[in-house]
Formats: sequence, C-alpha cells, structure tokens
Amino acid sequence: MKKGLLRKILLSALGLFFIFTAVLATHIYFVTRPKAPGANTRVMARIDIKQPIDQQAADKITAWLYQQRGIDRVMVNPKTEIVVFTFFPVKANANEILKDFTSTLHYNKATRYIPTEEELKNGCPVASASFSYKIYNSLKNLF
Repeated sequence: MKKGLLRKILLSALGLFFIFTAVLATHIYFVTRPKAPGANTRVMARIDIKQPIDQQAADKITAWLYQQRGIDRVMVNPKTEIVVFTFFPVKANANEILKDFTSTLHYNKATRYIPTEEELKNGCPVASASFSYKIYNSLKNLF
C-alpha cells in the first residue's frame, strides 16, 4: 500500500511540475512578443547635434522640445552635443521631430542616432546573462 501511495504522489508531483513548466513557458512567450505601441508606451530617441552648443542653446533646445506634441522628457548635454528625449509614439514621430528641429532651430548637421543591430543585441549585459533570458532564447529557437 505504501508503494502505491508513493507512486501516486510522485506522479502527481511530476504532472504538476510539467503543467507549471508549460504555464511558465507560455507566459514567457506571450510577455516577450513584440507589441504595438499603446497610449502609455514611451520611446526614447537621441539626436546628435554635431556642432558646438552652449548652455543657453541647450536651454533653448530643451524649451523648444518640451513645446512639441507628445514629448515627455528632454535632456540636453552641451558638452557632448547630444539630445535625448522620451515621447509617446502614438502622438509623435521622432523623424518628424528631428525634421522640425533642424528647420526651426537651424541645426542642419543634427542627425537622429539609431543603434545598429549589433548594438541592440549588446544593449543590456545583465539581461543576456540572466536565467530568464536564456529560457526566452531557448523558447524563441523552438518556435
């Protein structure tokens, strides 16, 4: 009688393990799928000005960007001549913002920085070494 009970317990535990593993794999799959931007989605963009600016110009750039529709946060570094801003993609488009930026503020050398595929892959060293990222990669290769 003890062997039958032990066998039932082991089979139940093994069955639950496989069910929970399947639920976890399904959850990871659906959570990591690309999603269309929603009303609360924020995106970060970067503009390289490529010409000298001072603090007064940085303040003017900041004020101008904050006036644009959909802009959430703006940071301008005059030393590196880089502008980083976040925006809502359902309200604004980074390429349109850059176009208006160059025409209105006359920074003709300004370009939008877009990372390469290699830079995107190496973006977060913590994520690539994490256990959940390894599970995600395994599942991605299966499907």
